[in-house]
Amino acid sequence: MGLELSTAEVLNLWHDVHLTLVRDDEPDLSARQISILLTIYLEAPPHTVRDLAARLNVAKPVITRALDSMGKLGLVTRRRDEKDRRNVLIQRTVTGALYVERLADTIASRASALRDET
Repeated sequence: MGLELSTAEVLNLWHDVHLTLVRDDEPDLSARQISILLTIYLEAPPHTVRDLAARLNVAKPVITRALDSMGKLGLVTRRRDEKDRRNVLIQRTVTGALYVERLADTIASRASALRDET
């Protein structure tokens, strides 16, 4: 099922996916927020601000600001780690899981449309 794409096709796919995201009723997330969200949903927990900052090679305040925004949208929640009260664990939510699922569906749909064009 491998899909070999040229540079132009890859960029068109990226463009089409982002246009779809901008035009739908879902909240607009930045590339950084999507990277954080996908890290949380695709990689095994636990997730902490410190771990996410190290994983994405950004400062902890960058992660905190993104999590604040995503928390307001209900995409993630945070709670204190009972084992180590210094840590705050980032948790998945149903809303976040549905957002990631719709994102995957959008990418698959746009990739399928691109494949049908070739």
